[in-house]
Amino acid sequence: MQLIRGAIRTYAWGSRSAIAEFTGRPAPTAHPEAELWLGAHPGDPAHLEGPHGETSLLDVISADPQAQLGSAVRDRFGDVLPFLVKVLAADEPLSLQAHPSAEQAVEGYRREDRGGVGLNSPIRNYRDRSHKPELLVALSDFEALVGFRPAARTVDLLRALAVPGLDPFIGLLADQSDASGLRALFTTWITAPQPDLDVLIPAVLEGAVSYIRSGAKEFAPETKAVLELGERYPGDAGVLAALLLNRISLKPGEGIFLPAGNLHSYLQGMAMEVMANSDNVLRGGLTPKHVDVPELLRVLDFTPVVDARVHTHRDGIELVYDTPTAEYAACVLTLDGKYLGHQVDAPSHHGGPQVLVCTEGSVVVRCTSDEIHIERGGAAWVAADDGPISVEATRAARLFRVTVGL
Repeated sequence: MQLIRGAIRTYAWGSRSAIAEFTGRPAPTAHPEAELWLGAHPGDPAHLEGPHGETSLLDVISADPQAQLGSAVRDRFGDVLPFLVKVLAADEPLSLQAHPSAEQAVEGYRREDRGGVGLNSPIRNYRDRSHKPELLVALSDFEALVGFRPAARTVDLLRALAVPGLDPFIGLLADQSDASGLRALFTTWITAPQPDLDVLIPAVLEGAVSYIRSGAKEFAPETKAVLELGERYPGDAGVLAALLLNRISLKPGEGIFLPAGNLHSYLQGMAMEVMANSDNVLRGGLTPKHVDVPELLRVLDFTPVVDARVHTHRDGIELVYDTPTAEYAACVLTLDGKYLGHQVDAPSHHGGPQVLVCTEGSVVVRCTSDEIHIERGGAAWVAADDGPISVEATRAARLFRVTVGL
């Protein structure tokens, strides 16, 4: 069991303070920090802190996969850690994006290899062969666009904007089944010629301004989000696409699950992310990065999402996030009340590895042969050979825990 130093990713949409303050470093930082990777992805592995310096977690696993991963995990996933944990901090909206299924990832990776697209090429879509089912758990108030809204509800929104230029598109959506209508409208907008967008988008933004000024409440969050996106990305087809997505607000501890094909954009906030060990992203707009609309259309699922929020259940000190994933399982261990000042055994799922992130307070973690102290913002790696674990805190604390799925 060792402390982890995560790998920091700097993107323009990140924060100059959130991750730094979370990890106890000076703020503001020189560059916006968007993600803190706590895993063994070859693109940016975390490092384990030892008595003789730091070692890449990827190298540690490669050197002794049996001790680090255990037999059960190796039998299912080979000699690689199947999940990736991140701390995410968004001061600005992320790109409009979706992730491929397992089959699509393998096929796309092979296709780009055959086409001679280098792994580090800016136009590469598939950087590995894995799908990327994703869980996000809010650490602060968090805003997101997640999944296509049922068509009838979107028709109501478009009509509420009272923009004549939207009338043909309202008919296109209303005259078909949900998935077919959403596919037709999204495809029409995302592939529209720029001169058409330069007329329609400003009209939609004017409609949003009028709607908000009217004092109407029903679609206030949706119209405000479109105005913000329109200001940041003028003329971008993704501004129109955002009208088709569910607007979700999360409180700390609440989560959403994004399966393959779910179109989404995180707008603002700080959160824990857990995903299969992948960096495959198909973008559709709201970004200066590579956008591949035909490939995005290949992977999108246009089935409406009624509620993307993930269900939870209690197991002693654990709040478990119910996700249908083999690669990972996630929970929060809460130490307060009667649990303070006592060593408490964490529920033991199996003999695989664990990543622990202290999101509040400080925790002493004990395993079969060692103990470690994790402060807020700190993280630890528990190898398969080190489990099971127990935890202890003298003041209220929370420990975000990720293991391999059962």
